[in-house]
Amino acid sequence: MNTYPPILLIEDNPLDVDLTLRAFQRRKLANPVLVARDGEEALAWIPRWESGETQPVVILLDLNIPRIDGLAVLQTLKAHAVLRRIPVVVLTTSKEDRDIHAAYDLGVNSYIVKPVDFDNFMDVAQQIELYWCVLNEQPK
Repeated sequence: MNTYPPILLIEDNPLDVDLTLRAFQRRKLANPVLVARDGEEALAWIPRWESGETQPVVILLDLNIPRIDGLAVLQTLKAHAVLRRIPVVVLTTSKEDRDIHAAYDLGVNSYIVKPVDFDNFMDVAQQIELYWCVLNEQPK
């Protein structure tokens, strides 16, 4: 059994899911990575966490996801009495000021524009792992 809390990746693009998983695999990330491919799948985790399943150490959230968009998922998570403490990192292609402002207004912890190539993505994966999975102290 893995004793490390999971990372939840909310991403609908299969290539980006693969890229993220490969980058974390190459980094030998100890945390398991769960994948939700749309907003509904992401929000379906909430009752599971409420009933005692291990909450993620960090949620990586794409804004442009089907069924329920990323900002609505963020809003739901940050409005939850307990889950609002889970760090959420937006990992998206959008550099739009309105998206950045909206995400921070809803309580996002970090906003990263996706790099296009694997080497740059490896750098992002390393920073996410180092900061959110190792250095950051979270409430117990």
